Amino acid sequence: MHIEWSLLLWNFVAVMGFMTAVWALSVVIRNAGIADTFWGLGFVLVAWITFLGAEGYAGRRVLITLLVTAWGLRLALHIGLRSRGKGEDRRYQAWRRQYGERFWWVSLFTVFLLQGALLWIISLAAQAGQWSPHPDRLMWLDGAGFLLWLVGFFFEAVADHQLAAFKANPANRGRVMSRGLWRYTRHPNYFGECLMWWGIYFITLATPSSLWAIISPLTITFLLLRVSGVTLLERTIVETRPEYREYQERTSAFIPWFPKGRNP
Repeated sequence: MHIEWSLLLWNFVAVMGFMTAVWALSVVIRNAGIADTFWGLGFVLVAWITFLGAEGYAGRRVLITLLVTAWGLRLALHIGLRSRGKGEDRRYQAWRRQYGERFWWVSLFTVFLLQGALLWIISLAAQAGQWSPHPDRLMWLDGAGFLLWLVGFFFEAVADHQLAAFKANPANRGRVMSRGLWRYTRHPNYFGECLMWWGIYFITLATPSSLWAIISPLTITFLLLRVSGVTLLERTIVETRPEYREYQERTSAFIPWFPKGRNP
């Protein structure tokens, strides 16, 4: 199994340094929520370091790097615009109250360096796919991975746009979004993000001895389904919007499917 240990180490150091710098900025502006904005940019950093340092087939390196860059930049821009002028996210405010004056130091480990470590693990497929010079042409797995990524990007980008437009309408205050892609899955943006990383993994599978990189899409899938995504978000929504229970009963949680009954 061909593993570029030096590149893995460089990327780990770069990610931790990057997240430490973001943490320092968060201390100055008293807003740990910027970790979410810079999350996508960390993947872009890893992709480009790998691109410049790896000696794999150029076509595959370009493909992976551009896909990760497109995803990371769009996500960072979306989250940055969404949170602009709104102050610190409620999750971080709760932790700030819990830890008090220690939060500035605790947040380095519990927010920023933890996210950095997860970022590095999730990006393993994007790193491994750029190492091997063989095959020296794009294969059907590259094409399949690109198509998966494209569908995922569509779901995430369109779902984010639909939700932003819904929230921008004052008439929808307190209501549950159940239109567009949100009619077929309660979390089309998370589904799209998950699908994109499976797409990156399929591209990586075109290279020899890369099956181990499945840890990348498995990690992001687990996080989105069981940790920071669906489970955490739905627990909060159900507590504040009783209408959401009805939406849960008729709409698929993750994988898009036709709703039960009739959407209002």
